[in-house]
This record gives sequence, structure tokens and C-alpha cells, in this order.
Amino acid sequence: MLMLLVFGVLLHEVPLSGQDEALLEADSVPSKLLYNYTSLRLPEEHIPFFLHSNRHIATICEKDPHCPYKKHIENLKYCWGYEKSCKPEFRFGYPVCSFVDRGWVDTLESAEDMFWKQADFGYARERLQEIENGCARASSLCKRTPDACFFFCFFLLYIRFKEDFLQGGEIGGHCKLDSSTLMSEGQRKSPLQSWFAELQSYTQLNFRPIEDAKCDIVIKKPTYFMKLDAGVNMYHHFCDFLNLYITQHVNNSFSTDVYIVMWDTSTYGYGDLFSDTWKAFSDYEVIHLKTYDSKRVCFKEAVFSLLPRMRYGLFYNTPLISGCQNTGLFRAFSQHVLHRLNITQEGPKDGKIRVTILARSTEYRKIINQNELVNALKTVSTFDVKIVDYKYRELGFLDQLRITHNTDIFIGMHGAGLTHLLFLPDWATVFELYNCEDERCYLDLARLRGVHYITWRRQSKVFPQDKGHHPTLGEHPKFTNYSFDVEEFMYLVLQAEDHVLQHPQWPFKKKHDEL
Repeated sequence: MLMLLVFGVLLHEVPLSGQDEALLEADSVPSKLLYNYTSLRLPEEHIPFFLHSNRHIATICEKDPHCPYKKHIENLKYCWGYEKSCKPEFRFGYPVCSFVDRGWVDTLESAEDMFWKQADFGYARERLQEIENGCARASSLCKRTPDACFFFCFFLLYIRFKEDFLQGGEIGGHCKLDSSTLMSEGQRKSPLQSWFAELQSYTQLNFRPIEDAKCDIVIKKPTYFMKLDAGVNMYHHFCDFLNLYITQHVNNSFSTDVYIVMWDTSTYGYGDLFSDTWKAFSDYEVIHLKTYDSKRVCFKEAVFSLLPRMRYGLFYNTPLISGCQNTGLFRAFSQHVLHRLNITQEGPKDGKIRVTILARSTEYRKIINQNELVNALKTVSTFDVKIVDYKYRELGFLDQLRITHNTDIFIGMHGAGLTHLLFLPDWATVFELYNCEDERCYLDLARLRGVHYITWRRQSKVFPQDKGHHPTLGEHPKFTNYSFDVEEFMYLVLQAEDHVLQHPQWPFKKKHDEL
């Protein structure tokens, strides 16, 4: 039996204690830093946006002669986009729409606004607007829907996501939760869609567990509770990381001095091939819920994070308006993760295009004539060609990211490895060699990230080994291997090269334009 008690609320514009602790006891000593600025660990581009929402830190920086961010003090008008004080013209990014999808909207302007709300920082703004006071003593907050919760007072007594293992009296807090509102949202009950199952048995306590010494363990560090998708699949697992990043925005804190608890009621282990990514969010190892088995655990501050498969959530099966691309949210997420994992851009190289082919050693979706395609690429003197197989046992994830981030054209068959497109440079092109009739998955992910996407078009020039052999569904295009017409392949790659060279952020574009 596990017991958890939580007493700290994490709210927008109320920073996590880990972030506030960066304030140094030096107000009376001007010769010393007044704030531990290195604790921010944010990309330089993100600093003015962070300071916009943290004016107390901006004020300290302005007074502190040692503050390294003084140049950003004059740019506090810049904002992520979800802040109440944010003017649209100063948002972090703006989607671009090339046509109007009449099934959704009537104008380009309304298309851009819809895409921003669906998949950009407008999505975070709507999550913020849904937060309401669900506790009579104003000690706890919950969204209008139980996709994410932020608590001051919370109490929990102690299959992967067994939904009925918490009964009445096993979860609660020293405040009154609006249970009628919570119960009205019961239709959202689903393991990876909401926290309803975990919170439906919430009970108001008539005692204060920490003050009354009712806890076996007291956790003082801010804690994020998460329910994780498949840790062996990059596409699914990065839904977890993206939603944690959005939750940090909603909470207005990016401190890594926090714990992350994996809410998994299974007794089995959790396979995580991308565990290095947690270093971008926490200084500590992820804690499994079973660690606290048979203990009464009190958490002073906790967040129940946004979940990877929420209805209309990001980015698994997100319904997106057509014709739009380039979200500031996904670009910021990419920059944030790369910065904290110390993945740097080592190029590009003048006169060279770095082409990476993602090979597959799996049973299906292999490129049968891969050597022939590679030899054709090597006939182009400007191409610097690399073939990689992202096997986790042979190439660590951070090394994979370094290769991906230093690629200008990324080529691969349909599969979770294409999720690496999140970490391509802005000018890059991702070439999904063949989408296996799953047309939207990586096209939409590329649109969200804002990188150019191409895929095979001429069916007469792609040659499946057979009709495919799904173990239960029979013929299926994802369960076979393919050969490709070399001439058509080169035509598409040269189109990708042209896009790279013409991209506004290609560092050598001005030089080429002058020539």
C-alpha cells in the first residue's frame, strides 16, 4: 500500500522552489552575483522570453552588474505567446499557411490562428485558461478537465495503468476538491488521456500529514508525476517529453532541481531507449512509483503532467488544419533539449551538403538497393554522405542526436527513427523515402517542427519485395521491403538540396545569391 501526500501548488507565474532557490543571499553585497544565472540553462534565444514571465529575475538582473543577460532587459516585450501580457507581434514564432483549408476556416489569417491554437504556444495558452480553482480553500488547482493537475494539498494512499487500485480514502489532501466538477469529466477516463482515474477517489483530510507527523517520507523537492507511453519507440516516447516541456511552460518553471515520478502500477520494468533525454528536465534519475510501495509519502509540491495521448493533445494523432507549418513550440522544444544535452551545430560546411541515410536492420522496411542509392549520391561532389543505423546497443542516443542535428538532408523509410527530424537544423529537409501508405504521421511532425518534408510520389518507380505479411491483418505495406528507381531517387534528393541552399537560414545563402 502506497501513500502520497502533496502540499505544494505549482502555478503559472509562481515559480518552482528550485528556480527561486537560485536567488542568492547577496542583496547587501553588490560585488557578488545576486542570482545564480547558470541555473537557468536556457538557450540564449529563450532568455528574453523567460524574463518576460519572470520580471522579478529581470529586476535583479537589471540591478546586478554581473548579470550576463543585461542586453535582454530591453527586450522584455518578447513573449512565448500564452502570457496575458503578450502582444501577438512579439510572440516566439508564427505559423505559416500556404493555402486555406475550407473545411476548417475561410481566410489565411484564421488558418494561422487555428494552427497556432492547435499545435503552438496557443495550445499552452488554452491549457492555462482551463485551469480553475477546484479547492474550496484555494489550496489546489485543477484544469477544467483532468488532463493535468497542480496541487498544494494532495494525499494518496498506496498492471501498467491499473485504474482502480486507488480506493476511497487512499488519495486526498487538506483542502476540499470540487468533486462534482471532477466527476462530470469522467468521460475522459483513459490511462494515457487523463488523470481522472487517479483523482476520482480524492478525499478531504481533517489533518495536516506533515505537521501531524503522519508521513513515512517527506519529499521537499518539486515533483512531476507522469504516465509514460512506449519507451522503446521514439515517436511515442517523445510525446512524453514534449508534454513535460509544455507542462513546464504552464507552470512557468524550467528548473532541473526537480523529481520525476513515473506513475506505473505495473511490477514490471520500463524499457527506455532514450533515457538520456531526462537530463534535459531533471538532475535526478526517474523514480518508479513502486519505489514508495508500502510507504506513506508526503510531497510538498507536485504536478500531474499533461499526458501523451490526451484528446486533441500533442502530438499523437493530433488533428491539424492542412496547409500550415512551423510552430514556435516545437522549435523551442528542439532548441531546449539540444541545449541541455549539449548537442551543438558543427557546421554546415561551405560547398557541402551533409546527407544522412537512416538504414534499418529490422525485418521489414529495409531498402533493398541501398548500396545502389548510396553510390548514386556519391557521384555528386557536393554531397557528404553518411549511412547510419540507430541501434541503441551500438550507438548511444546522444551520439544519434549529434549526427541528426548535423545533417542537412535526412533520408529514411517510414518508422519511429524519423522522429529524429525534431532535431534537424531549421534549414534541413527530411525525405521519408516511402511512407508505406501512412501519409500523415511524419508529414505532420515535420510541419509541427517546421522543417521541409518530401516523400516518394511515383508509385510506378517503387518496387515492394512482396505484398507484405502482417501477423494478423494479412497484406500490409509496412511489412515488406522495397527497392527504388535510382534516377527518381536522385531527382528528389536534388530537389531537397535546392531547398536547403535556398533556405533563409542557410548560412551560405547570401554568398550563393551573390554568385
